[in-house]
Amino acid sequence: MLRIQRAGRLSSRALLPLLPQTAQRSASSSSKKPESELNSVSRHVTQPISQGASQAMLYATGLSTEDMSKAQVGISSVWYNGNPCNMHLLDLSNRFNTIGVSDGISMGTKGMRYSLQSRDLIADSIETVMGGQWYDANISIPGCDKNMPGVVMAMGRVNRPSLMVYGGTIRPGCAATQGNADIDIVSAFQAYGQFLTGEISEEQRFDIIRHACPGGGACGGMYTANTMASAIEVMGMTLPGSSSNPAESKAKFIECEAAGGAIKNLLAEDIRPSDILTRQAFENAMVLVTVTGGSTNAVLHLIAIADSVGIKLTIDDFQAVSDRVPFLADLKPSGKYVMADLHNIGGTPSLIKFLLKEGLIDGSGITVTGQTLAKNVEKFPDFPSDQKIIRPLSDPIKPTGHLQILRGSLAPGGSVGKITGKEGTRFVGKARVFDHEDDFIAALENKEIKKDEKTVVVIRYTGPKGGPGMPEMLKPSSALMGAGLGHSVALITDGRFSGGSHGFLIGHIVPEAAVGGPIGLVEDGDQITIDAENRLLDLDVAEDVLAQRREKWLAREQAGQGRPTGLTMRGTLGNYIREIWFKKGVKKKAALAPGIGGLKEEKQEVKKKKKKKERKKERKRKKKEKERNECEGIEYNRKNKKKEEKVLCPLIQIVHQPANQ
Repeated sequence: MLRIQRAGRLSSRALLPLLPQTAQRSASSSSKKPESELNSVSRHVTQPISQGASQAMLYATGLSTEDMSKAQVGISSVWYNGNPCNMHLLDLSNRFNTIGVSDGISMGTKGMRYSLQSRDLIADSIETVMGGQWYDANISIPGCDKNMPGVVMAMGRVNRPSLMVYGGTIRPGCAATQGNADIDIVSAFQAYGQFLTGEISEEQRFDIIRHACPGGGACGGMYTANTMASAIEVMGMTLPGSSSNPAESKAKFIECEAAGGAIKNLLAEDIRPSDILTRQAFENAMVLVTVTGGSTNAVLHLIAIADSVGIKLTIDDFQAVSDRVPFLADLKPSGKYVMADLHNIGGTPSLIKFLLKEGLIDGSGITVTGQTLAKNVEKFPDFPSDQKIIRPLSDPIKPTGHLQILRGSLAPGGSVGKITGKEGTRFVGKARVFDHEDDFIAALENKEIKKDEKTVVVIRYTGPKGGPGMPEMLKPSSALMGAGLGHSVALITDGRFSGGSHGFLIGHIVPEAAVGGPIGLVEDGDQITIDAENRLLDLDVAEDVLAQRREKWLAREQAGQGRPTGLTMRGTLGNYIREIWFKKGVKKKAALAPGIGGLKEEKQEVKKKKKKKERKKERKRKKKEKERNECEGIEYNRKNKKKEEKVLCPLIQIVHQPANQ
């Protein structure tokens, strides 16, 4: 917790010169709140005499009597020592922390089921501490993929002055057996496929994985972590340069120091996330993601962040941006460079300045500096004339965006394609279906996927419900690329893809297999057409054939034999499934897949509750009817369904007894 104006390295007076000059003027303007009003939230526990117990516990944490009248800022970090993306965050902030899941470590295992739902747990935990502790403001320091959207979702929900300090990107690795070329985490994933095909030896493979990650920081390419950090910076929720300052750089520590002055300014000006996260801010974010070839995860994360501030964002909004914005950045995974290289030519601020000059984004929105996006970057340098990372508009990698929303008979509810153009824009091939990610890996190891055949690999039952948790398919996609199959094999799934994935990839297919989506009806040998130009994803199978398959699918489903084992309705994953599906309601599920009820356990539970309610209602009705009939002296004859006269009930007998009895 940061107490504003507390002595030490986060003193706002010392840090104010580190902010843009425009922010300093804002902080000294006549419209700012007086010092005595900056604690408008925390005063609910620090001031009332009725909250003596609260104050006693705060004194125990080291607060002084003087501190009780100051604003309290919750500094939340997603630090834990088991992930290079997060292990350095303790050096940046030793405050309250939340949980995290390493996508790189859990990838290709059942642990990946916990990745996406960790985003919501992070948001929930920060919201809980901010609400429960009555903090006036928040500074969050995230590191890995799901951390960034998680902390900003919490900021949107709580809506108190907040800013994010991105933990920063990792340095490139270097392997002697690879000619000392730069390598990274995706190099380690792809080394598996290279080893299977004999392209590299075991010694070379080990050299790559041993040196791919040289220290702290998030995965170095334009993968999910850097994608989301960049998007959040252009939306205005970080100080300039946060998304491109490397994790272990002096610039990152200076940024952390500057956060103190910035949060005081936000408190004084009463600037809240809802003031910054406007519709235009999300438009800017979608443009930057498109220009840089960012992760498909940006689609679901930006939609979730928008929801936290009451803005409706849809997959079609991404398509609209992709139609008008080119793909310009030669960044990994599909390109050559990493975020550290972008930092060396000016970083994200210079990129934002470039996009403003080209008229691709709007710079009028307010940011956490108290000034507009355009003001934040006006003093940053332009890109060097000889740089090769960001292409000019006249020479794009692809004239339209890489994110494509595809619909069709295989994805009636939509899907998200990551198509950079390097692999083409149309693919027609025969399906090879796998209900488990591991089954595909085994097939690849056994050389069952042929290089000279056009194949569409289908990995299903990996959606939000079927996974459960919508795991990422980086291990399969990287193995394909490493094995040299990127041009002859496409990969589609109802799960997600990592930002590190590249190739002909279609994910997020809706409806998913677990609820009876068409992807669950695909069989080996079916022809599948992927047409990015016309935004189509079609299963080229006759309707009557699909109808027969659906009947068989339903029969297997009802018998409990239609789904891979390993699903659970218990614990945190069970809660996650219920949240994302029961929240939507049975009617909405039926609209996605008519006649399909979903998991057998859920169907049985719904039926059980319904029958229980009906039985209770029927018992109550019969009881009332029986009492009424007995008191009227009649009886219901179930056999002939006629009412017959009966002896008066005891109550009536007593009432009508002769007086002499």
